[in-house]
Amino acid sequence: MTQTALNNKNRKLARALSGTGVFGKVFWITGASSGIGKELAIQLADLGAVLILSSRREDTLYRVKESLRNSEQHQVIALDLAMSDSLEAKVDQAWLAFGHIDYLVNNGGISQRSLCLETQEAVDRQIMEVDYFGTIALTKQVAKRMINEAGGTIISISSVAGKVGSHFRSAYSAAKHALIGFMDCLRAEISDQGVRILVVCPGWVQTDVSRNALTGDMSQFGQMDHEIANGMPVDIFVKKLLKVIDSSREEAVIASGLPWFAYQMRRLLPNQFHKLIRKIYKR
Repeated sequence: MTQTALNNKNRKLARALSGTGVFGKVFWITGASSGIGKELAIQLADLGAVLILSSRREDTLYRVKESLRNSEQHQVIALDLAMSDSLEAKVDQAWLAFGHIDYLVNNGGISQRSLCLETQEAVDRQIMEVDYFGTIALTKQVAKRMINEAGGTIISISSVAGKVGSHFRSAYSAAKHALIGFMDCLRAEISDQGVRILVVCPGWVQTDVSRNALTGDMSQFGQMDHEIANGMPVDIFVKKLLKVIDSSREEAVIASGLPWFAYQMRRLLPNQFHKLIRKIYKR
């Protein structure tokens, strides 16, 4: 089957499928090769969604695709969020495949494990390029098309670190704070044009986020944090995420334990929080 014929088949399939919830909806997931993105793809495919899987690792994406239910109906579009200039062409490719996107899930990103003053500026810039600039560049392209084509939903996976600053994560926390701020502004501007903006802030989730994190000299951290290792299982997190997606909420913090406590204390008692967090990290 030619690529054009396959694309036409995918369009017909996406339009033919109907029902409530996510069944038959087209989801475009960045960061889909591992962690939250991969598990979200698995659970959405089981629910009958049609998927576009994106990350830098094209070979891994194809392995994820082949593992999914109804694998033939899903698409792979490799992209690098650090290369913002390439993203418009990727959006064209996504629309060619299915004719529309119901949900964009901004999940791609990279974390950090290094002290502020020991982090090279190149690391700060790389994390901002991926977690913020690339993400908003993709969002702008998709949002414009959603407005022109009867709406859609843009979901951005931020972090409790986007609400609460903590040690060893200055660039990551800054990028996630910036992402939340951008999405708040975008929501205020376009929500009356049929596009829903949802921001989700996970706490500690059992993924390889710390292994893949950058250190101060741009090398890979390569270790599993104790907090991450004992965090929320990724399948449980995604089940909670799917409930939020299927609701009318516009922001959700999905966390437990210390991240949930820190978020609430930072929100309600900010000055006391700053004093407490210094004491905790000195230990």
